[in-house]
Amino acid sequence: MITLTVNGTRRTFDGDPTMPLLWFLRDELALTGTKYGCGISQCGACTVHMGGNPVRACQMPMSSVQGAAITTIEGLHPAGEHPLQVAWREIDVPQCGFCQPGQIMQAAGLLARTPKPTDQDIDTAMNGHICRCGTYPRIRAAIKTAAEKNS
Repeated sequence: MITLTVNGTRRTFDGDPTMPLLWFLRDELALTGTKYGCGISQCGACTVHMGGNPVRACQMPMSSVQGAAITTIEGLHPAGEHPLQVAWREIDVPQCGFCQPGQIMQAAGLLARTPKPTDQDIDTAMNGHICRCGTYPRIRAAIKTAAEKNS
């Protein structure tokens, strides 16, 4: 039996310990904000926080989350009012929107570690998050806006 906390709620899992965390979140808990993109931890669509750090849920086996605190996009803020979520809406970042939950979760990890990121900090932190629509300039602007609002 694997026990973990997801978005502040204690959860248990008694299935295949090799099952990726992504499928537990989506299929067992119906937290569908975390997306399946590539399945090989390269695109970032499945990014969640584990213990406050961004991780790729598609390659995170359930056996590795025993006792962990997981936060998904649904748990970032109960009303979707995290500064990044607000900035994303204000700047109209999403185009198709598929990658955006993972982008926001990665950016939230960045702002937690680096409250006033430089362009280089943003580029480094967001490297490996693929946006097929090419909204990278708006993503950077939203991260900077959220950082300014937090100061």
